[in-house]
Amino acid sequence: MNKLDDLLKDQLKPVVKQVDEKAYYPREVLLAIGKAGYLSSQGKSLNGAAAEEIEVVKRTSAYCMTTGFNLWCHLAALTYLRHTPNNELRDRLLPKLENGEVLGGTGLSNPMKYYAGLESLHLKAAKTKGGYVLSGVLPAVSNLGSDHWFGVIGETEEDQRVMFLVSCKQEGLTLKEKVSYLGINGSATYACNFNEVFIPNDQILSDDADSFVKQIRPYFVAYQIPLGLGVTSAAIASINKHCHKQGGCNEFLPVQVDDISDRLEKIEHAIQQVFKEPSKNVTWELMLPIRRDVAYLTLDAVHTAMLHAGGSAYLKNSADARRLRETYFLANLTPTVKHLEKMLTGFSK
Repeated sequence: MNKLDDLLKDQLKPVVKQVDEKAYYPREVLLAIGKAGYLSSQGKSLNGAAAEEIEVVKRTSAYCMTTGFNLWCHLAALTYLRHTPNNELRDRLLPKLENGEVLGGTGLSNPMKYYAGLESLHLKAAKTKGGYVLSGVLPAVSNLGSDHWFGVIGETEEDQRVMFLVSCKQEGLTLKEKVSYLGINGSATYACNFNEVFIPNDQILSDDADSFVKQIRPYFVAYQIPLGLGVTSAAIASINKHCHKQGGCNEFLPVQVDDISDRLEKIEHAIQQVFKEPSKNVTWELMLPIRRDVAYLTLDAVHTAMLHAGGSAYLKNSADARRLRETYFLANLTPTVKHLEKMLTGFSK
């Protein structure tokens, strides 16, 4: 991973402020990570690939969580292809997505909320000759571009849910960029309007989305965890940097670096234990408490860093302020903390 650190230092670090302040989309960085082989699953188990990719997302997010988030979106698309029974689709697109030729996103925010009982599905799918016609609007899908692919789920009149891999070039699909967020505006996020978009059968990921989602969602959530791990690591570095500020008065603050570091170490150990066995069954129930814990840890870490850094953190373009804004996004990334709390309460009953 030392070469990855060199890549991130050379290619990502110089553009972080542009990503945060000017909504610059770090496309070339994402492609470079793939071209360097860090997303290849060739010769690896699903768990083995995930363990390595989680580390890649962590290290990327320590520099810039927006870029880490884009990488998560891309890994979600990889997850869909790695699990699909559609061998032709997988063989055609997975190598390109893994080796830095093509980028992908995920349109499953609304479906994940649907399966948690929070929303109805936004896309309707009408079966037609050779495929389906999709209609509806997804209000926010990230890591998109003219040549990108992303997953969606549509519901038929027969109460069936089908999952597709959609090209941004699909006729009838229009994208409207959204850059009015508190942070992560370099995430290439778009509202996606499906106006009777024809999706051929060879782009079906699963004609039983209900079962397919149960397979992919543990990995969907697992790849979000290192977003928080990376930001927390960077916050710890900031706290340490300011430990002697103003005569060392930071030592009187109620939360110290060891409090954050200890919690980080426990979560890192927990995620490592999940993926250390190649054949281990990675479940939704295993992932959700770790995902919730990392959200709260990251919030505490960036708040602590803001207090320890003091006045310098309150400059709009400071790294501490950027991480604070990034972390509020993480807390509201599907599954959000309230979404997580609802589901975990259901497990405990």
